[in-house]
Amino acid sequence: MSKDTKKEDIEETINETSELNDADINKEETQEDVENVEEKEEEPKTELELAQEQVEELGKKLQETNDKYMRLSADFDNYRKRTLKERMDLIKTASEKVFLDILPVMDNFERAMKAMDTATEVEPVIEGINLIYSKFSDFLKSNGLEVIETENKDFDIDLHEAITKMPAPTEDMKGKIIDCVERGYKMNEKVIRYAKVVVGE
Repeated sequence: MSKDTKKEDIEETINETSELNDADINKEETQEDVENVEEKEEEPKTELELAQEQVEELGKKLQETNDKYMRLSADFDNYRKRTLKERMDLIKTASEKVFLDILPVMDNFERAMKAMDTATEVEPVIEGINLIYSKFSDFLKSNGLEVIETENKDFDIDLHEAITKMPAPTEDMKGKIIDCVERGYKMNEKVIRYAKVVVGE
């Protein structure tokens, strides 16, 4: 083989190697370009994208809040129905207790009426009626009922109802209650019936 042929082969090999190196360099540059593009894609989001994300997040929060509200609403509705039923039961039970407590007084009245049919003396009958009245008054007090005082009291529009006026027997009785026609009552400090009274003038 001649020297010229060897030289040509060497130059050809060098050219091929150079081309391969150029190709590798181009490939690396292409890879770098791709990475640069990816980096560019990871750049900060636009205001529109941020706004869309906020809208989606708010939508999720709204849905969660709505679910919580629906659960609370259902729980409250159940609670309201339960307490209403309990209140109705309590009212029924309370009235039942009142009637049970008043039945012994009714029994005493029936005994007094039977005793009056065969009584030969008045005094024992009067004592029996007074005893029944005393027990009944105690029963009313134990259930929160209180008589409104009227004797020698100043007329009070919040407690008394004046049905008429009369000349006062003395000067110091002017504006005071002279007589009580019908007793008034308070229950737990609330007036349930005003006392009907006669007022001096």
